[in-house]
Amino acid sequence: MASISNLGVGSGLPLSTMLDSLTTAEKAALTPISKQQSAYTSKLSAYATLKSSLTTFQTANTKLNSADLFTATTAASSSTAFSATTSGSSTVAGKYAINVTQLAQAQVLTSAVQSSSTTALGDSSVASRSIAITLKDGTSKSVTLSADQTSLTGMRDAINGANAGITASIIKVSDGSFRLSMSANKTGSDNAVATIAVTGDNTLQGIVGFDASASSNVMTESVKAQNAQLTVNNVAIENSSNQISDALEGITLNLTAQTVGSQTLTITKDTSKASSAISAWVDAYNTLLDQFNTLTKYTKVDTNTDSQDSSNGALLGDSTLRTIETQLKTMLTNAQSSSSYKSLGQIGVTTDPTTGSLKLDSTKLSAALDKDAAGVKEMIVGDGKTGITAKIDSKLTDWLATKGIIQSATDGVSKTLNTLTALYNTTSDRIDADIARYKTQFTQLDMAISKLNSTSTYLTQQFDTSDSSKK
Repeated sequence: MASISNLGVGSGLPLSTMLDSLTTAEKAALTPISKQQSAYTSKLSAYATLKSSLTTFQTANTKLNSADLFTATTAASSSTAFSATTSGSSTVAGKYAINVTQLAQAQVLTSAVQSSSTTALGDSSVASRSIAITLKDGTSKSVTLSADQTSLTGMRDAINGANAGITASIIKVSDGSFRLSMSANKTGSDNAVATIAVTGDNTLQGIVGFDASASSNVMTESVKAQNAQLTVNNVAIENSSNQISDALEGITLNLTAQTVGSQTLTITKDTSKASSAISAWVDAYNTLLDQFNTLTKYTKVDTNTDSQDSSNGALLGDSTLRTIETQLKTMLTNAQSSSSYKSLGQIGVTTDPTTGSLKLDSTKLSAALDKDAAGVKEMIVGDGKTGITAKIDSKLTDWLATKGIIQSATDGVSKTLNTLTALYNTTSDRIDADIARYKTQFTQLDMAISKLNSTSTYLTQQFDTSDSSKK
């Protein structure tokens, strides 16, 4: 007898429905595993969010953990002829009289006029030649030229590619009139060209040769090299650059023009940098706290339901996050500070007793920085180990390390997920095997009952025929 393609057709029993019910019942065993997989997947994502949030806060904490913030100064000039920038804790507030009498210049040498910028100018009978460029500071560079590199363009490209301390360019004076210009890369007399000597080509030497000690040259010194000259509080200073960083400690002077007599440079304390860094740190801390609250959000269970609310945070009750949050809150004071400031509240940074977030009183903070910036620095930064931000930085580094508590927790969740995946696959395979076995058994049952039904029908027909004949 041929196999039956649809369960129940042969027997008339609801075998297909029964098999569907069995399948549903068996697959229900996968539901708790799937729920656990979803929960642990959410937890894995939550740890990534936690790590990212701590990294963001670490950036703000690192910026605040700088002693230079609390010794910052700002510079103001009474003249547009010069400006100044300050840096480091060595800068002292005060006033300086600045008189700039001369700016530093870079030397410029210019060749005689040539009728073409691309025609070779060297001795064509010479296979090769070299140009040796020596600066007054003693540095020297030799540039080898082929015959087709003796044009103005060829020499320009060869010199610029040699890093010889000068930059070559071509000036078009008019149609059919070109000059080769060579400019020293640095200002100051010591950075000027001492000699340009062509070896192996006298013709070319007669076009670009130069000797600073000679009374005359084929190359014209169109701009003379010179040092900057100025006085600071009537003390004469000379420098090869217009950017002078070694005249006044912690101050860089930027000269742009000569002054008309003495002008004033005023250096004052600048508490705005520290204030801005503290404000940004408070904002970053509150943002981190908001993320903590999101990850640990709790919604009360409805008394009419059996399950916890699905809107709860993935790290609700998580010991790793709770440890981090608790330790972070305990580091907002610095009892070891040698200054009169021991807690952030003394400088206007207070903790909301309800939410735990920080509030900043900008007026109180400014007053504290104006009164004793060094004392505020001692509390916040300390010696690099004892300050509030220093301690927090150390903890953040530990938490975020490759073997830190976040990574350990992440690895634990990943391991559990792998176990659940294996369990799901094993259970699913077992269910599939059971359903296949049920189907085989139901098919056999269907065929057996169908065969019995056929036999019953046949026998009934035979009895009916026999009764009919006797009558």
